[in-house]
Amino acid sequence: MIDIALIRENPELIKRNCVRRGFGKIDIETILKADEENRSNIFKAEQLRAERNKLSQECKDNPDARTKVKQIKEELAGIEKDLAGKEKTLQDMLSWLPNLLSPEVPDGKDDSDNRELKKCGSPREFPFKPKDHQEIGEKLGIIDTQRGAKVAQSGFYYWKGKGAQLCNALFFWAQNELIKKGFTSFFTPCVAKEETLFGTGYLPFFAEQTYNLKNEDLALIGTSEQTLVGYRSGETIPSDELPLLYTAFTPCFRTEAGSYGKASRGIFRVHQFHKVEQIVFCLPEESEKYHMLCLDNEEYLLQQLKMPYRVVEVCVGDLGAPGYRKFDTEAFFPGFGGYRELTSNTNLTDFQSRRLKIRYRKPDGEKGFVHTISATAVTDRFAIAILENNQNEDGSVTVPEVLRPFTGFDRI
Repeated sequence: MIDIALIRENPELIKRNCVRRGFGKIDIETILKADEENRSNIFKAEQLRAERNKLSQECKDNPDARTKVKQIKEELAGIEKDLAGKEKTLQDMLSWLPNLLSPEVPDGKDDSDNRELKKCGSPREFPFKPKDHQEIGEKLGIIDTQRGAKVAQSGFYYWKGKGAQLCNALFFWAQNELIKKGFTSFFTPCVAKEETLFGTGYLPFFAEQTYNLKNEDLALIGTSEQTLVGYRSGETIPSDELPLLYTAFTPCFRTEAGSYGKASRGIFRVHQFHKVEQIVFCLPEESEKYHMLCLDNEEYLLQQLKMPYRVVEVCVGDLGAPGYRKFDTEAFFPGFGGYRELTSNTNLTDFQSRRLKIRYRKPDGEKGFVHTISATAVTDRFAIAILENNQNEDGSVTVPEVLRPFTGFDRI
């Protein structure tokens, strides 16, 4: 949520930001007019209340005062009703405003325009034609998409046998590594209320991606970001408790509406996946630092797995409306023949905390809204990247050394 004070002070900045982010149809002048009307009504209501309170003290001995108080109550009721409706209209308009952009965000329409920042590790040279993860998984009997579709629908799948063990090892190992780095581990709900999805910015911007539960004010979560950030909604956090570093492993559910036509063979783009997330609550002056810390953690995990990868700065057209700045890491997938996204890491500044009313308080009494960082640690995509990068000519897959204490085997 954008601070209404900033819109009043610098409407041209907000207009330029909306146009650059593809929200040019939003009418900032209409928002300002609605805000002005609201403030006028609020001022008038406050004056009437003050007058009512003053006259109430005279009602016992003054019939005219009683009559006037009655008239004020009726007028005030009408203003308050009108104010409530207009306030909702204003909030609805404000809810569609995207976050401001970092000056570092490059121009571009989609992920093909993301700016490469660096590459780490070289793609492996195979003495044979590498297979993609779907073929590897089917031949080893560790991925089953056909029965996933039979039991649920296309876009759902099974990890099986040593494939499931590999994933369990990956997720457990990643959580342990984050705990070593100071993160608190959580098991969270796998559903969230509409107000939580709104507060984290998934509504209204990503409503089509959400699986809603019939006759319930609940939806399946698309990421534990929703439940971890929502965990502190409505709270004021003493600044000496910041930063707060949270992590959770959850299943994640997304309809993938609008993604048809994208490269989706295998289980790269699915309706249910599994993820270990990093969430940070911090002071505004430290959000850039912790944004980079989360990226360091993502790179550390990739390096420990000996995965060839690159880091990209996400362009404006590929950056979700709540984000201020975003980095992706992309692993090289030999079976695909190119780099594909593994993790995303977004600095959301105070966009979520304003919606969810998550504040900090310093010892001198200063208050403000915390900044939040949301960053992937690992997902199933890591496991399929392992299959493609660690495949052998005989069809087997070598398990990364760091995972072997958790799998109990070194090959599939």
